[in-house]
Amino acid sequence: MANVSSLGAEPVGGRRRATRNRIYRYLYEAETPRTKLDISRDLAVSMPTVHQNLTELLEAGLVEHGATRKSTGGRPATGLTAAANLRYAVGVALSDHRFTFMAVNLKMEEIAYHQTGNIPLAELTGSGARLAAELAAFLARFGLNPGKLLGVGLAVPGILDAAGSQVLFAPTMGLRGKSVDAWIEHIPYPTFVCNDATAGGYAEWLAAGSREDMAYLSLENGVGGAVFLNGAPYGGQNGRSAEFGHLCVVPGGRPCQCGKRGCLEAYCSAARLSDDLGITLEAFFAGLAAHDPAREALWQEYLDHLATAIGNLHMILDCPLLLGGALTAYLPPYLPALRARLAAQGGFDADAGYLALGRYPRRAIPLGVALHFIRDFIDGV
Repeated sequence: MANVSSLGAEPVGGRRRATRNRIYRYLYEAETPRTKLDISRDLAVSMPTVHQNLTELLEAGLVEHGATRKSTGGRPATGLTAAANLRYAVGVALSDHRFTFMAVNLKMEEIAYHQTGNIPLAELTGSGARLAAELAAFLARFGLNPGKLLGVGLAVPGILDAAGSQVLFAPTMGLRGKSVDAWIEHIPYPTFVCNDATAGGYAEWLAAGSREDMAYLSLENGVGGAVFLNGAPYGGQNGRSAEFGHLCVVPGGRPCQCGKRGCLEAYCSAARLSDDLGITLEAFFAGLAAHDPAREALWQEYLDHLATAIGNLHMILDCPLLLGGALTAYLPPYLPALRARLAAQGGFDADAGYLALGRYPRRAIPLGVALHFIRDFIDGV
């Protein structure tokens, strides 16, 4: 069976390839199977051209027959759809204590997910052999065919250089100036490395569906962010754009792992409510729901600092802002209180309707970094 790489090697003219990609994307994005007549009509492409391109796509396994349309008097038309499980990609999120693996098919549907148990930090930061072994175990555990794997994306909680080859600074992992080769050198598949908040933000931007510009604030054990302009992350001149966690919210305040004091990360990370107290997030929010006075006081302080940061970000960027990351799984009951704080600040948006919660609080990061390979595959058809 041919794949996109073999199709791309054909001596096909640019216009013909563009037409094939348009037809494939049409079927890929359609919510239900479409017929040849649908394709011809909606894309303004002749039926012979539709037939020729569909023949190539079917032979390559990129398109498959779906449901048959109900007949209106003649022969029933067969629907066509993009094949979801022809290939897949794997995303890996690094944290300061585990690897999180996710495999997604071409339709961005999760087909496998696994978190390792706690791993010593030295093995997380210093050895690609452990990562490669865990990856191989993940593929075997879920019966995933390595021959169909497009690539492995790695999301790191830190700042990378423009080439994605060096971790300049990852405070939650205690890293500075580390080559990514130490992680990827043992992985026998194409690899891609990016910042974890950028990966999570990309998954959420796609899920939102509106395709508006968007700011993303990630609340994990660290606090990160991303800004998406016309669907692309804005990295800034030095790749350090949207490091929202290191905005100062309390001058001279709590020490941050970056070396400064008073950073948003020091006040609004998930670790502030769990690791710093020696409990889990579940335990913190259980105590909060039970109206434990100490936890209620800490939570009010948390919301105050978070609202300050969000209000400033919105004043600067003037676009929808989405909260993501593990902590947001617990935020729905408290979103009205957070919006009320934002509205009380004044400004141009009295109802704070620009603020929303992400759809993937625990899985956006591995999903987003895996989508690097899915996007490239689709672009190459």
